[in-house]
Amino acid sequence: MFVQFDSLAKITPSFLILLVSLLSCKNQEKTQNNPAPSTGGIMHYPEEKHFKNMKQLTFGGNNAEAYWSFDGQKLTFQSDFKNWGADCDQIFWFRPFQDDLKSVVPNYISKKKGRTTCSFFMPGDSTILFASTCGNGENCPIVPERKPGGKYVWPIYNSYEIYISDLNGNVVEQLTNNEFYDAEGTISPLGDMMVFTSNRSGDLELHTMNLKTKEIKQITTGIGYDGGAFFSPDGKKIVFRASRPQTDQEKMEYFELLKNEQVQPTNMEIYTCNIDGTNLQQITKLGKANWAPFFTPDGKKIIFSSNHAANRGFQFNLYMINTDGTGLEKVSHDVTFDSFPMFSPDGKYLVFSSNRNNGGTRDTNLFLAEWAD
Repeated sequence: MFVQFDSLAKITPSFLILLVSLLSCKNQEKTQNNPAPSTGGIMHYPEEKHFKNMKQLTFGGNNAEAYWSFDGQKLTFQSDFKNWGADCDQIFWFRPFQDDLKSVVPNYISKKKGRTTCSFFMPGDSTILFASTCGNGENCPIVPERKPGGKYVWPIYNSYEIYISDLNGNVVEQLTNNEFYDAEGTISPLGDMMVFTSNRSGDLELHTMNLKTKEIKQITTGIGYDGGAFFSPDGKKIVFRASRPQTDQEKMEYFELLKNEQVQPTNMEIYTCNIDGTNLQQITKLGKANWAPFFTPDGKKIIFSSNHAANRGFQFNLYMINTDGTGLEKVSHDVTFDSFPMFSPDGKYLVFSSNRNNGGTRDTNLFLAEWAD
């Protein structure tokens, strides 16, 4: 959610438009509900030296959190595109090297409806993990109304549970079943473990689940929202985004929002830790919103989205940084929004979401690029 933003990685697409206009507006003086649409029809900016042979994968609606299968041939993602029958964020999958989504509808996974987020292929690529509110009914849950001058928040629905579906949309297993927020799940490259975010401890913390024994362990404890976690290529470390309220007032406000199933995501930094939670390291100290992190294929750097250089709540662009916090590099250059980057398992491709080339609309689409070092 988030937020996958995640999924808030991780964000849900239905919050995406509000996010880029309102995120980190410190004085909350903005009254507009949407950012300016991307200008022109630019697919690939000249400064984007790491991108080759750019390809647009979706062509309408808000599409985000596209994550690769283990074999690198499929993508699962969430979309609210009404032409595909989505009333709010729903989960789909397709083959990016074969399927043309201009003319083909991707495979619909979340057939039990509700609001869904944060999908990820399971080992073997025959099933997909995702979070859904479907246990609370088929209708899309209400998104909290943002009052004029009010603070921007994400809903953290306690009705989110984590499910596994086959590729035809049939739920084959439910991994969580409680009255807490359980979402933002991703799977280790080793195929043995899931990391996810839950408020079952009274705070939004990271937890791991052994996929064989279903044993759950809490691995973070700091006050604030820990989410959008991914494993390193060797499966030994985790990268995630976190908010860390500092003052008593900030902490009180954070927990008051949490009681109302909400969180304010305007100040987040990137962290890493071992899979058991030890060796916690803050990687970025940039200010504003730094999120949607993912390790580079060699595990030596982290790619993430940030608006730290923007004068307003947007623009969001992709950046890379060494795992010791040095060597910050700007990777993408859209004038409004780039986020949710994920490398293919072989490291040859990067998929991400962007407002580029959207015909002057506010659509957020998926893009695929060959990666050049």
